Amino acid sequence: MTKKKTTKAIASLSVLLVILFLAIIVGVALGPIAIPFKETILIFLYKLNLIDYAGFSDREWVVITEVRLPRVLVAALGGAALAASGVAMQGLFRNPLVEPGYIGVSSGASLGAVIAIYFGLSAFNAWLLPLSAFIGALSAMLIILVVWKSMRNGSVVVLLLLGMGINSFFSAVLSVLVATSSNEQELRSIVYWLQGGLEARTWEHVSIITLPIILGILAMLFFGNKLNIMLLGDDHSETSGVNTRLTRNVVLIIAALITGATVSVTGIIGFIGLVVPHILRLILGADHRLLIPASALGGASFLILADLISRIILQPITLQVGVVSSIIGAPLFILLILKSYKKG
Repeated sequence: MTKKKTTKAIASLSVLLVILFLAIIVGVALGPIAIPFKETILIFLYKLNLIDYAGFSDREWVVITEVRLPRVLVAALGGAALAASGVAMQGLFRNPLVEPGYIGVSSGASLGAVIAIYFGLSAFNAWLLPLSAFIGALSAMLIILVVWKSMRNGSVVVLLLLGMGINSFFSAVLSVLVATSSNEQELRSIVYWLQGGLEARTWEHVSIITLPIILGILAMLFFGNKLNIMLLGDDHSETSGVNTRLTRNVVLIIAALITGATVSVTGIIGFIGLVVPHILRLILGADHRLLIPASALGGASFLILADLISRIILQPITLQVGVVSSIIGAPLFILLILKSYKKG
């Protein structure tokens, strides 16, 4: 990067970090039991061992550290993973309408997680649930890529159609699992995955997804410049020394990994991987070296605020965060399609 671009990148990421910090504070402080922002910040500082006990109540401590903070951190990690996956896949396929949910990754991950619940695998080991979700996401990706590559003139439109087909198939399988489930708790868990939600998230859920998501996003950053070159087409990329097949396969596997990890604890949450990268691309440009970390930070803030809305907009009723995300994202998606259509 030039000095000017580096300065712009640092300034942009700094702003997004501040927004994320404020989103975390607001997300943790607000809810059915409101905690003053001062006490919230003091609890944060105390938990980080930066200050001594500052006079907050035990109830405030429990609400912040045991109930809301794990939920907010899961939202931040999940939003970052979905947005980073979305921007990487949009770069790979040179199309802003591509994101993990539209080519079967999210539904595959959800099916894998639901199968683990249905057959009781998740009861044996907490790691079997995210592992099953990852296998489901990767399987969906491999099926679509094999079919897509076997077509002589496969275009992105064909890829999206294949994604619709695999989504429909997985939805049918999920419907069979729901219809044949005889355990009420099991059925409730399956429906939860299908709607997407962050209720009752604990520190265990945070520990399950933190490592794969952070490592996955860091790995994507390594491919930032290669994704920039691939925007010019496969032929130009090959002549520039980029192994397009290897790059595409590795990035897709990383996207499947972090999407699967996210879906394993949140269920299906749509539109984040589509809307957040597109908005930031309009603001920051198409340089993936900046766009990937910016989208991760923006996606984290987006899902935290969407979850906050789901908790407070209809109190005492709590909406699923996947519903709120769709309500916000779907109109933006329609506007994106109309804009693309007008540009031909």
